[in-house]
Amino acid sequence: MPTSNPTGRSGDLEGTVVLVCGAGSSGEAVSNGEAAARTYARAGAAVACLDRDSDEAERVAAEIAAEGGTALALTADVCLEDDVARAVRRVAEVWAPPAGLHNNVGAPVVGDVRELDRERWDQALAVNLTSCYLTVRHVLPAMLDAGRGAIVNVSSTASIRATGYTYPAYSAAKAGVNQLTVSLALTYADRGIRVNAVLPGLIDTPLVGRSVVEDATALDEQRAARAAASPTGRMGSPWDVAEAALFLMSDRAAYVNGVLLPVDGGLSARST
Repeated sequence: MPTSNPTGRSGDLEGTVVLVCGAGSSGEAVSNGEAAARTYARAGAAVACLDRDSDEAERVAAEIAAEGGTALALTADVCLEDDVARAVRRVAEVWAPPAGLHNNVGAPVVGDVRELDRERWDQALAVNLTSCYLTVRHVLPAMLDAGRGAIVNVSSTASIRATGYTYPAYSAAKAGVNQLTVSLALTYADRGIRVNAVLPGLIDTPLVGRSVVEDATALDEQRAARAAASPTGRMGSPWDVAEAALFLMSDRAAYVNGVLLPVDGGLSARST
């Protein structure tokens, strides 16, 4: 699996329009969403790069264009239904309705239930779960009309096991993403729609320093501790997650449906 930016082009998604929600990055390093957008583009997809930060959406679209790919920048908050509907319409106006949807938007909300007020609990569910509902709600009709479509939801190993962090709202929301994935997969399987999820483990993304690590002054130490917690002895890369997502999005996974695929170096398979 790649631990850095792969440069090859596969052609697995040639001519496919893919909407990547959360394509930007919250820091200088590459995020899961950016890696997915660029990987899909390298596979031949026309990629709509959606992010609530317009600068980030434009930056990733420009990166794709610089590599010879096809991209469109979109600004939207996927927690707002009007924003989602407008973005999906825009993709259809420029190219065609998305045949692929990648739901990457999400963020850990740290704190046990005694510390979490209702507003932060609701925020965790909105960002990590309701956003998936809204994007699927507006992309699915055109997929059904076309008789084909692939959806990849980004969940987390925190949805199926303890990961060493106290974030019950995040874990609960991502568990909801898992069951939403399975429900959609079974509901629409006979109409040409596949829905799968990737469950990243300890991945080295900008969110590590912004949302999960409690003491920013000890970031290097805590990053080292995350690496040591993995069976591989290292954190995964966003490119690892993106390559798994590419497989699920492509026709190579034509008979793969309703799968919750851990991308975690074996973390979820370990008993302790």
